[in-house]
Amino acid sequence: MDSVVNRRKPVIPVIRASDRSQNIQQVSAQSLELTKVIRLLEDPLTANLKERHLFVLKKLLKRSHVGFLLKELTGIAKILNICAEKVKDHPEYVSILNEALKICRLPFLKEKASDEATYAQDVIEFLSHMGCLMRVSDAAVRQQIVESVKSFYSSVAPKQQPDGLQSTSPGYRLQLLELSDLAQTLLLSMATLQNQPAIKLQLLQTLQILSGSSDMNCALILNAHGAETICLHMNEPDPSGQVLFCSSEILWNLLERGRKDEVTAQLSSMECVVSLKEAFFHLLMNGFQHADLQLRNDLLVITTLIAENPNSLLIESLFAKQLMGLVTFPELKTQNPLVRNLKLSYSNEDLKMKKLLLNLLVLMSKDFSALQLYKEEQVMLALLLLVKPLAASSERRSGLRHWSSVQQEELQLQALATLATIAPLMLDNYMSCQGNACLLLLLDWCIGQDAFFGQGHGFHGAGGRGSKKAQMRHCIRVLRSVTSSGEESINQDLCDQGTINQLLGVLMQMEASPDEEDDITLEIKSDIQLILSALCEADMHRKELFGSEGVEMTLHFLRKGSDRFYSGLGHNKLLLSTVDCVWSCVVGCYTTEDFFLVREGVSLLLDLLTWSPRCVHGIVLATLLELCDNANTPSHILSWRDDGGQTAPRLLLQLWRREEEELGVGRNQHGEITDPQKPILSHHQQENTQPPLPANRASAAVLEISENLRSKIYSIFCKLGFQELPGLSTKDYVTLSIVRRYLDFKVGEVWDEISRELSVDGVRPVSPDQESLSTICKMAEDTAKKVTAEQSSFLERQEKENVSEEQLMYTELKSHWKQLELTAKSWNNYVSKTSNYEILKEVKAERKKHIESSRPKEKLEAAAAHPEENFMGQVLAVEPAGAQGPAGVKVTLARAAIRAAGPDHVEPATQDPEYFSTVSVKD
Repeated sequence: MDSVVNRRKPVIPVIRASDRSQNIQQVSAQSLELTKVIRLLEDPLTANLKERHLFVLKKLLKRSHVGFLLKELTGIAKILNICAEKVKDHPEYVSILNEALKICRLPFLKEKASDEATYAQDVIEFLSHMGCLMRVSDAAVRQQIVESVKSFYSSVAPKQQPDGLQSTSPGYRLQLLELSDLAQTLLLSMATLQNQPAIKLQLLQTLQILSGSSDMNCALILNAHGAETICLHMNEPDPSGQVLFCSSEILWNLLERGRKDEVTAQLSSMECVVSLKEAFFHLLMNGFQHADLQLRNDLLVITTLIAENPNSLLIESLFAKQLMGLVTFPELKTQNPLVRNLKLSYSNEDLKMKKLLLNLLVLMSKDFSALQLYKEEQVMLALLLLVKPLAASSERRSGLRHWSSVQQEELQLQALATLATIAPLMLDNYMSCQGNACLLLLLDWCIGQDAFFGQGHGFHGAGGRGSKKAQMRHCIRVLRSVTSSGEESINQDLCDQGTINQLLGVLMQMEASPDEEDDITLEIKSDIQLILSALCEADMHRKELFGSEGVEMTLHFLRKGSDRFYSGLGHNKLLLSTVDCVWSCVVGCYTTEDFFLVREGVSLLLDLLTWSPRCVHGIVLATLLELCDNANTPSHILSWRDDGGQTAPRLLLQLWRREEEELGVGRNQHGEITDPQKPILSHHQQENTQPPLPANRASAAVLEISENLRSKIYSIFCKLGFQELPGLSTKDYVTLSIVRRYLDFKVGEVWDEISRELSVDGVRPVSPDQESLSTICKMAEDTAKKVTAEQSSFLERQEKENVSEEQLMYTELKSHWKQLELTAKSWNNYVSKTSNYEILKEVKAERKKHIESSRPKEKLEAAAAHPEENFMGQVLAVEPAGAQGPAGVKVTLARAAIRAAGPDHVEPATQDPEYFSTVSVKD
């Protein structure tokens, strides 16, 4: 039969043409030969010709030693599958598989550039079939498979290729590998490698490469439950000691590149948790090299990620209980056999393990059973021991290995951060361990002047280099978390230890510090104020302890906060906490309230209301409203003026208008009510078409009261009154008329909402109730109409005043222009008299004429009977003449004409004086 096959062997003719044409003919012949090889292997007549098969396959592989053609991959995959089936009975085919897999390491070949796209699906199927060859039990074949896959990610230099053929691009196989089932198939083959540890290690290394290079490979591995499979096999016997390391790296790759929630869900099963526990404690007790310690910490990180899954079985598997023994070691002595003989090297890796264990406490604290476990293992006591003030290096015990000062600082900060989370959940245990006393001692140490300088290492040590600021920050955080829980016993214990005065002292000491404020300093100040608010809110005696010193503190920050509200460092939070401190620590105690009012605290709140954003208005208005219960407050509010002279009522009415504008309430350009049926209804309420709410839930009309500022502004006006408010304009009075009726409108709105809900539910009230409901709604509408009429009267009155003022202004303008005209005419006449002598004579003649015409004739005749006589009048000047005696004096006299006149004689008003010549006086 072999001779028959030899006789039928195709003869390739030699064609005398160019080399390229010859290669194309050879490729065609190769394709034809590949088909015949498959027929030879599958034909029942030739299926048992093993020697012939081997001869032909070796010849085929020798011809393809430079790489497989893309278009031949389908046939090559079929041949390899046939050989894999024959290996079970004929091990001689193993060499064929090994040789073929070695060729698979080389890049595939293409005849044309378009072959990569044309045969992409063939390549995907070939790679999938390649992974299926892992079913062959021969170790050499499996080794060749994993080494071939690993070679895809290394730069293998292609051999010299025949003319007319090219290698595929470097990333071609990797892109198509992600679309194949190769990664899944390799993962599933792990179950068959229990007796081949060397191959298993190589397979894990291959999966590590696959998972670390592609997100799609990670998704394929996870779809095959890869995380669970890897975890379950990582504790199997391993002479090399590398299986656990590779398994950990694969899990890390899956967490980083895959879906984290899916990975943790697969690892949360009881079997996986137990496997992780065994691996971790094996490394804890037997690992001493640096790589072993790193691997131990990696497994602990994976455990913390599992702890975030609420369905994890860390507690049920007793893994958590054993880890709690490590949390309290070496701070507490224990009889736990797992840690009794444990010796830490106090290296950085041990420090990382300790910090990871503290972080694990936070993650597991969401589970109530974990809190019970914390109590049993005395976790709270261990944490409080860690947060003790750090001892100076001279006070540290010598001769014993311990944490260094830098390491102890990091653990102290980590323990404080942990306490901030779990202390509010374990208040009884916290009090039994005297947690308040420990924290107050730490706070005293933080403000002390000893020679400690923080290193600022680690996440929690930010901003604390060279100081104790980081310790103070986290200490205050813990106190804030326990006081905000509202447990009265804890707050009372703090007050009994003088916490209020201590915190006020710390706050003012920080404020007096010359250091520049940063975000951490502002956070500490804000947290201290929140602690004071929590302590004093519901206790009158504590507000008295807050006293004038606390009021001065709030006034200081109210004055200061406005300058850098938008700095981005946290001044806005500090200002809000200051207002909250006023509300909780000042309001309600008459002594602190009166001192706050005397120190112009209300003016500062109104100043804050003027420039602050809307988010601050609610708490400021609420504080002002609470202060209005004091009888002295309204006068302080009414006497306030801003820089522009604006009064508090006008400011409140402006806020009311802005609020209604944001709510979309119907108003015209003058602020009048546009729809009497919806006088204060917001746009959101009008569009809200949700079904009626249950009876135990507040409706939209009621919720609206707490969601905006109108109810607070109305309540403040109720304290101030609605009459004789200073500094209001007509527009303000229009708005004030709505504010005055706000409660009536709100009552009508609620009843209208009830009516609509009854209509939607198909409920018809009985006739008397229906009549009452209609009457109430009608009254609300009538009230709105009355307010509208009142607003119109305000506007009409303003219009009349405007017209009257306009007329008065025009009258003043007319009078002014008339005066200007007369002044100009008078000036022109004066200029003409002084510049033209003829005009002057005419004016004088005309004046005399008028004078003469105005005199009676009898008086003129009487005056004529008495001629004029000249008399000496006033001495005008005296000058020396140089001679002795009276002859040496030169005197100038004025002569006045005196005539006899009748009893009604009137002297002319324009008589010019007439002067004598200068005369000399002699003896």
